[in-house]
Amino acid sequence: MPLPRPAPITAPGPTGAEMLRAIRRIRRDPVAFLQSVRDEHGGVAQFPIPRPPTYLVSDADAVRRVLVTNASAYGKRTLQYSTLALVTGDGLLTADTETWRPHRRILQPAFHHVAVAAVAGHVARAVDRVDRSWSARCQASAATRAVIDVDETMAHLALEVVGRALFGTDLTGDAARLTTATLQALDVVVGRARTPVSAPAWVPTPGNVRLGRAVARLDAAVTSMLAERAVAGTEPRAPDMLDLLLVGGELTPTQVRDEVVTFIVAGHETVAAALTWACYLLGRDPVAAQRLRDEVDGVAAGRDQPLEVADLDRLPYTRAVVDETLRLYPPAWLITRRAREDDVLAGVALPRDALVIISPWLVHHDADLWSGPADFRPQRFLPEGGAPDQARSAYLPFGAGPRMCIGREMALLETVLALAGLARRFDITPVDAAPVRPLLAVTVRPDGGLRMLVRPRL
Repeated sequence: MPLPRPAPITAPGPTGAEMLRAIRRIRRDPVAFLQSVRDEHGGVAQFPIPRPPTYLVSDADAVRRVLVTNASAYGKRTLQYSTLALVTGDGLLTADTETWRPHRRILQPAFHHVAVAAVAGHVARAVDRVDRSWSARCQASAATRAVIDVDETMAHLALEVVGRALFGTDLTGDAARLTTATLQALDVVVGRARTPVSAPAWVPTPGNVRLGRAVARLDAAVTSMLAERAVAGTEPRAPDMLDLLLVGGELTPTQVRDEVVTFIVAGHETVAAALTWACYLLGRDPVAAQRLRDEVDGVAAGRDQPLEVADLDRLPYTRAVVDETLRLYPPAWLITRRAREDDVLAGVALPRDALVIISPWLVHHDADLWSGPADFRPQRFLPEGGAPDQARSAYLPFGAGPRMCIGREMALLETVLALAGLARRFDITPVDAAPVRPLLAVTVRPDGGLRMLVRPRL
């Protein structure tokens, strides 16, 4: 069998020998490796990979060209999305343009501002459930406090909101199994994406068996939702995403399944990660935590009812905390695209069929764009904070351009209201001073969960 012809070299980058020596580092800390490539070779660097020609693009203007101004020249036919599709199928997250565009049109009404506003009630209900659970655990302790895995809690909270808001379904009883299934499936996906040669999905390797079981759990949840909807179909209620997927028979049963699983997985992972990291960052910054509590207390003073959409404009610092959390820990830390045609990025010729790797993590930690990029500074997202325009244009927690996450506004509303609702009721502080290692998988989550000390506020 002839060896693949080498790709044309159009940009500086590491040599093959350097890549081999860095294999352990790439697996242990991929973002640090990508950072070193950018630092040494610039904003557009090429890896020594025969086919396809592979580029790391971290120059902010070049990133914007790929995702926004010339987005039609780039597709999602990449290894990253094909392996993720083993879980989600050909849903909005993984679909290439031909499938994505009509599905986006069908689903867009589910994220109209009226539908987004309705999320506030679902968040309030989920926060009440967390309140009851955490309060009971604190009351059972002589010290009236408890050590809680905040990561696990936020995953269940976000899944509950997604289930009610998008599918009209109560997923709380199945939350533990579904979040476990999601994480197990995504772990296998990451392992396959990092392995040059993987066994076909039908081969019963340990990883494929875990993947099959996890996907079966997600499929069972979809089957249950559809059965519930068939029984309740004529009841008067506001239409939700499930209605949009089922109306008119435009989508096949497989396509409906793929979109539902996509939003079960992606719809709760992003919010859960944001809430978890926000708690972590606030726990390490008592001044920021107190400022957030003061803001929330001022908005909620004298009220028994939960926070609502109308309160968002009065929670600018809470929103800034969420924005800064998403800058420091962008849930989707890696984005890939395949060039449909020749292009030029930051003066570098990019051939048709090239693979483009973009890391929002690198862009969000670029010292040329952000002052003190590793520091937690929520005030940079306030009017007086003055995040420079070029930095704001390179802010990518939900992607950018036409393929920006359809649920962006819903996710932000949910995260701000949930964080404020929990801060209103609990003090959440670190168990110890040890930093938490981020696990860079499909999303960015704390390695081993996030144990924090929870105490009801007096």
